[in-house]
Amino acid sequence: MAARIEHLVTSGTFSLDGGTWDVDNNVWIVGDDTEAIVIDAAHDAEAIAAVVGGRTLRAIVCTHAHNDHIDAAPALAERTGAPVLLHPDDLPLWKQTHPDRAPDAELADGQGISVAGIELTVLHTPGHAPGAVCLYAPALTALFSGDTLFCGGPGATGRSYSHFPTIIDSIRDRLLTLPGDTVVHTGHGETTTLGAEAPHLKEWIDRGF
Repeated sequence: MAARIEHLVTSGTFSLDGGTWDVDNNVWIVGDDTEAIVIDAAHDAEAIAAVVGGRTLRAIVCTHAHNDHIDAAPALAERTGAPVLLHPDDLPLWKQTHPDRAPDAELADGQGISVAGIELTVLHTPGHAPGAVCLYAPALTALFSGDTLFCGGPGATGRSYSHFPTIIDSIRDRLLTLPGDTVVHTGHGETTTLGAEAPHLKEWIDRGF
């Protein structure tokens, strides 16, 4: 059975720098009928586990450690036995949400994650958060961008641990060098393609967005 992408939207809150906002998060499940990985275990471990079903969950991959992307990760790990993977540069953010439970393993730039006969490559893309990563799956013509790139522009950089010039560098140098037909599966909102976003890079830089 060929690898496929499944999509779940979960709802909860995002909290940072003393503020809290209601958010809807995209949870992405990549796999086949026997095994899968979860990208960003947001808000609802039970709902995510229901989509995984009886498949073996190989990993819970965190694109970054803002609480809305990781709040359900430990519960999902406990339920399934899957390891939680996070880039070490985001440990300070992780500890704000889970001070007593560390991730199980580190993500590194260039690392390959294999599932259902395909490989996803970890791309370290700091800016929205120091340890932000994207996952590139050429066999699926897919990029899982977390909050680095959305339909319409870069992820937010107005809060702690973020930096606008850095996210622009990440998008320009790490993402827009990939094929333009690559579908961008984002952390929030609608999908897009790299080709649709690339022409707007100068516009984002000019307006600081």
